[in-house]
Amino acid sequence: MAKAPIVLAVDTSDIEIATQWVKATDGVISVVKLGLEFFLTFGAEGVRRISGESSSEIFLDLKLLDIPHTVSGAAKAVANLRPRFLTVHASGGAQMVKAAVEAMPETHITGVTILTSLSDSNLVDLGFASNALASAVRLAEQAVSGGARAIVCSPLEIAAVRKAVGSAIEIITPGVRPLDSTANDDQQRTMTPADAIAQGANLVVIGRPITSFFQHGAGAMRERAMEISEQIL
Repeated sequence: MAKAPIVLAVDTSDIEIATQWVKATDGVISVVKLGLEFFLTFGAEGVRRISGESSSEIFLDLKLLDIPHTVSGAAKAVANLRPRFLTVHASGGAQMVKAAVEAMPETHITGVTILTSLSDSNLVDLGFASNALASAVRLAEQAVSGGARAIVCSPLEIAAVRKAVGSAIEIITPGVRPLDSTANDDQQRTMTPADAIAQGANLVVIGRPITSFFQHGAGAMRERAMEISEQIL
């Protein structure tokens, strides 16, 4: 079967478990996402190890946010890892995004819009003038103007972001939950993976609805990944 447009969120501080997760899903999912917890624990060597155990591309989810000069330096520091994606916060502005793009021209610098853990009421508390939908669209436009080649937004903003940035930009969507998922987490704005793809997402990020099945063995985790893949493909 073809690889599904799934980004597996490898959220663990145990390198052996991370390795077994990517082995269990190899050939089923398209991308492995390594986040801040993983990177701060294992660094570049951890990324290289995971890359060596999987045929999937690497999504380095560091969500960089700082002045352009600092972000440029940080991007250059991980450029030799050659990830397919590297996230930066779009709220850092177009110049900051541009600095990352120039530092890593072969990587898809990915602008993160509004975190899926935030609701509209949270944004009001934070001082945002607009709701999540309008804010995500504006941030996506800013990121793309700085050269971002991919955008992260919640499922509820996919259609509006796609209309704003066009068809050439990849949209990556966390906050998706299979219909039979019972996972409880921080996500506030969710949708099923199949619906997210139908709305215009290129890739959907899935973690615990797949990784939690590892407690029953690598085979059970692989079967779960294939079940969700079949819902999408």
